[in-house]
Amino acid sequence: MRRSRFGLLLASSFLFSATAFAHPANDAENREVSIAAPDYYADGQAALADILAAKQRNGNARNLIIFIGDGMGVSTITAGRIYAGQKNGGDGESHVLAMDALPHAALVKTYSHDFQVADSAATATALVTGSKTKSGMLSVGPMAERNDCAAGTTQRLDTLFEIGADAGKATGIISTARITHATPASTYAHVPNRGWESDNELPENGGCTDIATQMIAWDHGGGLDVILGGGRSNFLPKTMADPEYADKTGWRSDGRNLVTEWQAKHPQGQFVYDAAGFAQLDIGADGPVLGLFEPSHMQYEADRVAQTPTEPALAELVALAIQKLSGNKDGFILMVEGGRIDHAHHGGNAKRALEDTIAFDTAIAKALEMVNLDETLVLVTADHSHVFTIAGYPPRNNPILGLGSIDEDGQIANGKDGKPYTTLGYANGPGAVMGEREDVTHVDTQALDYRQQALVPTSSESHGGEDVALKAAGPQSHLFHGTIEQNTVFHIAKHILGL
Repeated sequence: MRRSRFGLLLASSFLFSATAFAHPANDAENREVSIAAPDYYADGQAALADILAAKQRNGNARNLIIFIGDGMGVSTITAGRIYAGQKNGGDGESHVLAMDALPHAALVKTYSHDFQVADSAATATALVTGSKTKSGMLSVGPMAERNDCAAGTTQRLDTLFEIGADAGKATGIISTARITHATPASTYAHVPNRGWESDNELPENGGCTDIATQMIAWDHGGGLDVILGGGRSNFLPKTMADPEYADKTGWRSDGRNLVTEWQAKHPQGQFVYDAAGFAQLDIGADGPVLGLFEPSHMQYEADRVAQTPTEPALAELVALAIQKLSGNKDGFILMVEGGRIDHAHHGGNAKRALEDTIAFDTAIAKALEMVNLDETLVLVTADHSHVFTIAGYPPRNNPILGLGSIDEDGQIANGKDGKPYTTLGYANGPGAVMGEREDVTHVDTQALDYRQQALVPTSSESHGGEDVALKAAGPQSHLFHGTIEQNTVFHIAKHILGL
């Protein structure tokens, strides 16, 4: 019986000896890898047969889930794939992520109206409104002036979530960043400055409405049905202690408690702030769910699992949201952001970025288990990339977080400065130093806190401007192909949803 391409690739993940993983990342000895060569030609023929036999789903989608890996460029996907395979004790290079198995793909151009290399506000706006805008602005048109309060009304762009909610669909947003951060906020907020997350950041001239307040006041379809993420402090007054951390307080200067305002607006709603409360949620109950699990961003996945988890995993958030939203007869629209991939890259910390990439992919796998692709369009993309590189000539099965300067005999091959370098690196970032480059021969480059070396010293590593990948499955997902503008994603998705 012919195995599917997915099955063949999974099987090939275990053809490599796992002994290489018993050695330290920078141990140049005993690197020989035993490779049981698969029949690549037969595998290619099987992949072709699967492609030719694939079902093309036509008609409209009832539901949409858009996964956004913040900063998840192609190099992050590749490194994350290898890292995931190696963590599983197999071959990383041929490992298959859940997102890899989605049948259709496109390249997406990410420039904003005014920048070659964009930020998350402009790129998320393009994805959810169908229009590019200036960097730093959320769901307002490109002719708006930054910091002009009136632009939030006069230049506002309708979002896919607002259009869907007005048509009767349930709506939800999930992020491992603050829920008022750029990507999730693009779905409901209209501001000419992404930094206005609470009233504490508003300009003194008044007349502006902060992002947290806009989220609570959002009334399309009666309000968002599922809100899960970080950023609790933006909803609580400075005079109020945080419910989880006694040494922290809210950030709001206006004295308002937006959580209690949300509860008053939604008497049947459920609010939770930690893993214990999340576990007690009644999914079948009427009313929306609001979960704010940290004062600021949620924890990096590597840090979350290193202790008794005080907040749910991203896959758990996705599972609850799908269960909750699926009860709506008119379908749903859900955004899921892996927000901390981006933050780890900004810190020049590849291991945390890859751990969050794997957690993000695990959430995608959970969604694919739960939905019917005959009625649900699933999109996986990034808002932008990072200056994150995979370099050198490391042999197969070389630890992805190890040295990339390995020659064909498995020995360390130094750079012109006489020092080795890691496979993963950054074009700029905090891992750069003024003066001589560090010799990393005996440095544990697989340590959680290790910052990869960078070329240009900057306090924060920067975004990258190259195209990002979009993967798609579900009704009419074949419409996503070629190289497209980022704002075109909105128009294709809206068409498939029949809105």
